Amino acid sequence: MALAGLVCGHRIRTLADSYDRVPEPAWPPKVELVTAAVAALVAWRIGLPYVPFAVIGVALAVIDWRTTTLPDAITLPAYPITALAILPTGELPRALAGGAALAALYGLLWFIRPDAMGLGDVKLAGLIGMAAAALGWQAWVVAAFCGQLLGALYGLALLATGRGTRRTQFPFGPFMLLGAFTVLCLDG
Repeated sequence: MALAGLVCGHRIRTLADSYDRVPEPAWPPKVELVTAAVAALVAWRIGLPYVPFAVIGVALAVIDWRTTTLPDAITLPAYPITALAILPTGELPRALAGGAALAALYGLLWFIRPDAMGLGDVKLAGLIGMAAAALGWQAWVVAAFCGQLLGALYGLALLATGRGTRRTQFPFGPFMLLGAFTVLCLDG
């Protein structure tokens, strides 16, 4: 029992020490301002039920851009949060079908070429599919296409500027989300 207390105490002290090394937040708070702007735009264009998706989406885009990782700790809980937010619109069945369909499509792309896309992108695609399909199947198709298009344009820009090759990997989630936000805000 004493050994467990020592181990846990050590872990708690290590965790507390790690917070001492966290840098002060930058000023101005760019991520917070972008999140507020996207949430406000989404609320204005298509309604309050989509604000949780907007906030989660901005967080995932920033994390993916900085770390090339879409953490399950955010992506997976976003599904029930988004579903509960969409529930009052009456479009939950179509949203769930759209989420499953886009996740399946990205899953197929991942299966064909797993070195070109991560499973985080597949999970994110389901979330994007839910939000877009709730607005209609046309919005779903355009959101799926826009994410691919924006990612391809970025890849071409890397090639054209000599900052990348055909094998250069970059975070794809921000482009998927930018395509989704564009469609969601233009749909309203």
